[in-house]
Amino acid sequence: MPDLDLPRGVVLALWLAAGAARRAPSDAALRGVQADDEPHEVVDRTGARLDLAEAVRSWTAPDLDVVALLPAPGDVAGVPAAVSAAALDAREVVLLRAAGRSLALVPEVTTFGSALEPGHLVTWHETEVPDWTLAVQALGTLEDADRGLRRGLADVTDALVRLDVAHWDDEHAAHVVALRDAGVPTWRLPDRLDARRARILASAARLLAIVDLAARDDGGAVNLWQADQRTAALRDVDRLARRALSAATFAGPASGPASGPGGGAR
Repeated sequence: MPDLDLPRGVVLALWLAAGAARRAPSDAALRGVQADDEPHEVVDRTGARLDLAEAVRSWTAPDLDVVALLPAPGDVAGVPAAVSAAALDAREVVLLRAAGRSLALVPEVTTFGSALEPGHLVTWHETEVPDWTLAVQALGTLEDADRGLRRGLADVTDALVRLDVAHWDDEHAAHVVALRDAGVPTWRLPDRLDARRARILASAARLLAIVDLAARDDGGAVNLWQADQRTAALRDVDRLARRALSAATFAGPASGPASGPGGGAR
């Protein structure tokens, strides 16, 4: 059974919000973020190079607010202008705020090795940005994300069936069946992650994986209009899933009575 994948920024934001590294990052936190990558490096706003453990110590604070955003072409809501191009290229950015200072962290990923044994070098670039919290709050709450995921799945399923373009070949169908029962590896997540947040993470990651499969061809579309409608339906559910992943990482003002991924307000 395949595991569901999460963007690196989502995992980093979850560990920071959970307070797993208040004094020093745990081995579990570093392993969860880095997974099979080579050890991550960070280039801070002064140009200094740090390892991830050093950087995490510099980022954490009792009043830390954090969120991971996953921009896509035509959807960069909440992303500070200073890093919008880099974040769009990376398709992710982590935003931090503590002690009156706001930072954006954008990963630069270099792939090496073969298709059978790929490797990744990851460097996080730190940039000071204006306060981002109001822009992120406007994207919606965790409750909004939960409702949106359920509605989005129903809407996209109805659209694909109605247009008769939900065709899957045998290989794609087998992948979808496998994804239905797949989960996010627990070792990548903080131990105290509350059940609803974990469920939203898994549901959103599952939808993104299905959208990725569906976007590889036009399914059973027989004309350009059907293909365009199918693409629009997939784009809508992709946006909902990305926003849900962001909402699941948000720990900060107005993020609700269970604001942190650990389930408690700070």
